Amino acid sequence: MDPKTEIEALRKELEENSYKYYVLDAPDLTDYEYDQKMIRLRELEQAHPEYYSPTSPSVRVGGEALESFQKVVHEVPLMSLNDVFSKEELMDFDHRVKSVFPDAEYVLEMKIDGLSVAIEYVDGIYRRAATRGDGLTGEDVTENVRTIGAVPLRLKDAPERITVRGEIYMPRSTFDRINLKRDEEGLQPLANPRNAAAGTVRQLDPKIAASRGLSIFVFNVQSSTETPYRTHAESIAYLKKLGFRTVEEIGVYRDMNDAYEAILRMGEKRTGFDYETDGAVLKVNDLSMREALGSTAKAPRWAAAYKYPPEEKESKLLSIEVNVGRTGVITPYAVMEPVRLAGTTVSKATLHNRDFIREKDIRVGDTVLVRKAGEIIPEIVRVVKEKRPEGSVPFRMPATCPACGAPVYEDEDDAAVRCTGLTCPAQAVRLIEHFASRDAMDIEGLGASMAETLFEEGLVRSVADIYHLKEKRDELLKIDRMGEKSVDNLLAAIEASKTRGLSRLLYAFGIRHIGQKAAKLLATKYRRPDALLAASSEELSGIRDVGSVMAESFHAWAVNPTARGVIESLTSSGVLTEATEEVRENLLEGKVFVLTGTLPNLSRKEAGDKIESYGGKTSSSVSKKTDFVLAGEEAGSKLTKAEALGIPILSEEEFLRMIGEA
Repeated sequence: MDPKTEIEALRKELEENSYKYYVLDAPDLTDYEYDQKMIRLRELEQAHPEYYSPTSPSVRVGGEALESFQKVVHEVPLMSLNDVFSKEELMDFDHRVKSVFPDAEYVLEMKIDGLSVAIEYVDGIYRRAATRGDGLTGEDVTENVRTIGAVPLRLKDAPERITVRGEIYMPRSTFDRINLKRDEEGLQPLANPRNAAAGTVRQLDPKIAASRGLSIFVFNVQSSTETPYRTHAESIAYLKKLGFRTVEEIGVYRDMNDAYEAILRMGEKRTGFDYETDGAVLKVNDLSMREALGSTAKAPRWAAAYKYPPEEKESKLLSIEVNVGRTGVITPYAVMEPVRLAGTTVSKATLHNRDFIREKDIRVGDTVLVRKAGEIIPEIVRVVKEKRPEGSVPFRMPATCPACGAPVYEDEDDAAVRCTGLTCPAQAVRLIEHFASRDAMDIEGLGASMAETLFEEGLVRSVADIYHLKEKRDELLKIDRMGEKSVDNLLAAIEASKTRGLSRLLYAFGIRHIGQKAAKLLATKYRRPDALLAASSEELSGIRDVGSVMAESFHAWAVNPTARGVIESLTSSGVLTEATEEVRENLLEGKVFVLTGTLPNLSRKEAGDKIESYGGKTSSSVSKKTDFVLAGEEAGSKLTKAEALGIPILSEEEFLRMIGEA
């Protein structure tokens, strides 16, 4: 057999088997036979590129990685559906339809929980796929959708042009298999099948999409040059004939009571499906009736989505544990007796925060009602108080961080409880990244990715370790993509950061409520860290523009022994821990300045720094509280508003004369 004939024969056989496998669920070939034929086809196509075809089954493996997704304007908007949550709302929908068309009947389908896409074909050949986006404009995901086996690349007896709408999803069985593998590899599990499907379709590398085992249900003809059907049910049969895997039709109903009974029956069975579903969809069957009923700006008047209520079950609360997040927030969660819920066995549930536990009075030993929020995250709905055991006590959040032992900061006005530790392993990467950021110590080359790498390699466990990297140059050179030049540049940036001074250092520590301005105020006032660390929260709150919240937050951090230890380590490493700001007279104390336009010599930051160094304040908007507007060229609406309010306008020269620096 000559190569061209063999290629065409293999393509036809593999294409037919893919249809039987993905659409009919009845393949002729075993997986091994299919794989061997695919290997042979790829060998032939590689040897004979002149016979390339965009519809070959071999293209599903994924092409080159993309740089970004292009925008696509949908020819026909991909509208959302109006949700209903009760029989009464369903009957109201029926009444609105029947008031116009008394003989209307409805097609009932399961609502697939995935990612909605529009797929376009020209002369029967797959041309383009786009996400729903906002309904009017989506993203071009042609290459990723091409990798999905249930998406035909060539249609049978197709019209000249047709665009269909479908829901891409990750089968539950595939989701479980991927998560099992990720767990074995020590990777973070995928959150849920819907997010996994959406994330996969938006991967820039089609090879990743090809490896994820996505599928699709097609449920609508968006536009077509041929319409040999008059009802929705007939259009689904037409799509199936073209070669699509179509949404499963439950039935056609004229009486809404019968439809509602069918919805309830399907709700009881839905946990057994291999796809996620959170409801059922009712659509007017007759397409001419649909056209007459029309749509609102967002949703058609001829359809409604009945959303199933979350399944709820009782379980016993065995213990309340806590996790420490990357930002230092300590989050509680419940450990329960295992219970089957929405198709999966759950033994843990989120408790959100301290206030959630208080409001619901959740205690260890309680019998609790559990559900999956949005069919995804298990949560406790309420406590079954009549089953509460005697002697139970209210839960209290830990006084120290379970990850590092540092004291926690608990603000009654904020539901979150936070670790104050500077060396906390649970939040180390975020702290290192923030410490090195531009407005903090400004260490070029030590961004998020490098911070994570250094932490994983064991080279940097706290911010103090950054200044010992010079001693570990050989270990740095062993890191992937870290040549001598990269390492030397990083070490030079670290060395240069030692001169930033106390205010930048205080901000770099990432102390809650202590931003750049507060850090500068504290540094200017106390000049040295020992004096600052010795200040009480009452003393700190007495400083102009430092309120009680800032003062208490800083004091909670300062009394932590690890804070003092880190500062001592930084000082011994040659980091400047004293203030660099000049001590000046408070010539501008209590004065509020607004900057606008381009100044001749000073940048806005330089001008703002000068104002603050003389005791003044800067604001981003003009109001009656504004004392002066410092204006340069191309000043806009702020200048106009200031003139209308009679606020004095200063030039750069006038401002410099005011502070004695002209």
